[in-house]
Amino acid sequence: MVFGYFMTISRVPDGVAYFLAGLDVNRYIIIAGIILMYLILGCFLDGLAIILLTVPVLLPVMLQLGWSPIWFGIIIIRVLEMGLITPPYGLNVFIIAGVVKDVPIGTIFRGIVPFLIADIFHVALLIAVPQLSLFLPGIMK
Repeated sequence: MVFGYFMTISRVPDGVAYFLAGLDVNRYIIIAGIILMYLILGCFLDGLAIILLTVPVLLPVMLQLGWSPIWFGIIIIRVLEMGLITPPYGLNVFIIAGVVKDVPIGTIFRGIVPFLIADIFHVALLIAVPQLSLFLPGIMK
């Protein structure tokens, strides 16, 4: 609550939104940068902490760029899950290594490669066709 109050009073999210939306680049470049940031943060931090720290700043940016907040939430969750299985510190991989004690951690990291490739294609598809993630919420109105 204190962080939310600080963000409201300081108007940092609005400033960041106007700065990023005012850049003379395509909005896909901005979302690619945000996705890269989430991937890197997901390698080292817990997903909930990342969401609580970044969404108050980035949601106004996404709204300013014309993206749907539902779509952005789905992208965040997908990319954070990708970050939780990528080296050097994939938290979910270490959980698997703790459960399956006779399999080396390197084998587990090699085993996630097909899933990581599928996740990359899935996120690219969601970015290229946002209606895929907005279809079900759209029919619920």
